[in-house]
Amino acid sequence: MGMLKLDQLMSMKRRNRRRQIQTRNGSIASCAKRKGSPSQHDEHSLDGQIKGYSGSDLPEDIWCHIHSLMPIQDAARAACVSHTFLRSWRCRPNLDFSRETLGLINDNTCRNEETQRDITSIVDHILQNHSGIGVKAVKFQDDSYYNNQDFCHLDLEDDSFYDNQDFCHLDLDRWLRNTIKPGIEELNISLYGKNTLYNFPCSLLSDEIGESLRNLHLVGCYFHPTIGLGSLRNLRRIQLCNVSITESKLECLLSNSFSLEQLVLRNCGGIICLKIPCLQRLSYLEVNSCLGLEVLESKAPNLSSVRIAGDLHVQLSLLESSHIIKYERLCPGAAFYARTELPSSMPNLETLSLVSETETVNTPVMPSKFLHLKFLTIALHGQTYDCFSLLSFFDASPFLETFILNVLSVHVERVSVFEDPLDLRKMPENHNDKLKCVRITNFSSAKSLIELTCHILESAMSLECLTLDTTHGAPRCSVNEHVRCWPMTRDELMEAHRALSAVQTYVKSKVPSTVELNVFEPCSQCHAVAL
Repeated sequence: MGMLKLDQLMSMKRRNRRRQIQTRNGSIASCAKRKGSPSQHDEHSLDGQIKGYSGSDLPEDIWCHIHSLMPIQDAARAACVSHTFLRSWRCRPNLDFSRETLGLINDNTCRNEETQRDITSIVDHILQNHSGIGVKAVKFQDDSYYNNQDFCHLDLEDDSFYDNQDFCHLDLDRWLRNTIKPGIEELNISLYGKNTLYNFPCSLLSDEIGESLRNLHLVGCYFHPTIGLGSLRNLRRIQLCNVSITESKLECLLSNSFSLEQLVLRNCGGIICLKIPCLQRLSYLEVNSCLGLEVLESKAPNLSSVRIAGDLHVQLSLLESSHIIKYERLCPGAAFYARTELPSSMPNLETLSLVSETETVNTPVMPSKFLHLKFLTIALHGQTYDCFSLLSFFDASPFLETFILNVLSVHVERVSVFEDPLDLRKMPENHNDKLKCVRITNFSSAKSLIELTCHILESAMSLECLTLDTTHGAPRCSVNEHVRCWPMTRDELMEAHRALSAVQTYVKSKVPSTVELNVFEPCSQCHAVAL
């Protein structure tokens, strides 16, 4: 059931009232009230003759469920006009506090003491009217600078910009003590301050509370669990972002999380050696931008999806890596690393995503194969990279179905096909019978990119769709009328037009009638330029 706004609910109640009122012999009477409707105890008057009206005949538990799906601000307002909603409010299971949910998303007095006092007053009032019983999910998210209308003009390097947070830490301590009770399942504390981390009170996760917790999401916190931490045997997901935690404290946390299925660590610089114990249910691991990390060792036997962003020199040891079917790696030289190392270490990969910050060595031709690979995504940032060498992946992946390539136009190899139109390279006949979809973003007139595209058209016998996007690939104004197309420099626009000419000259004639060719050019409204 979707979200219901308060005005929609009141409109529905007004329509229902009109149905219930009957005109008999010139007088107005109301039908008998039905038990369970949100209005059954409310009294109203109509020309002084009507004393009450009934709402819908829906059971009270259905109304309570509707109430639980409302945004917290609308739910609080509804509780002021209905006894049923008031009872539901006192046991509301989901408490979500942010500028958006509190109705302050358009507040232009961003990040000042007055706004913080307003937020404190609102949250205090909400929690005072809540019984503290039945809470399943608690979320405090400081998202004010994301919602600021002038965000693009703010100085993000100014430390004071991050220091003024929506939630006072002392108030947050008090709110958490009042909301984190036995039976809680989800806890999300997301504070995006740059210099002031919140010292999360680990003592709140006692045995009785910890046993019910299923999802723990912390952003911008000190988090130092101790050996005395309660059992977290039902915890399924841990996500820590910009959290100060040492490897020993993290090991203490993981050793108590026997049912953990997902572990996400982002920008946790205090971890040098990450050792994951034998967690039988752990299937997803993400380690992103943990700059101090030197060793990553996992004994979890059932990992199937792994995402790692950081230095390629991190010592990586994954137990049963042959079980991994989805792998994403962001690091310098990612394409070379993947082609030379992964066929042997992760032979059962089905989805591979590579983001290379600097790719200085071309992808070599190797005898090893990806015999299960179906989905391949590569983003290249190399200044001298030869895109034609990516054909090594095609040769190694006989069952590849989808290939997505993104080459930053400002860094692409700059030998244009128009500057050197002769002797376009070709690979020996090596047909791919499974490849169906190819998309290239930031498509340019680079000779190696034209050669790669032509080879795909000539060798992919089952190709159904080829998309060549000469822009950054971001959402266009034609898709979202409230958003302008992503900015492009004059040089990028000039190159995009050269790419369009290259498609007409070298690519279009090679497209079989069975292949759908989609070519995206810069928006004429957002990127008007005199050529």
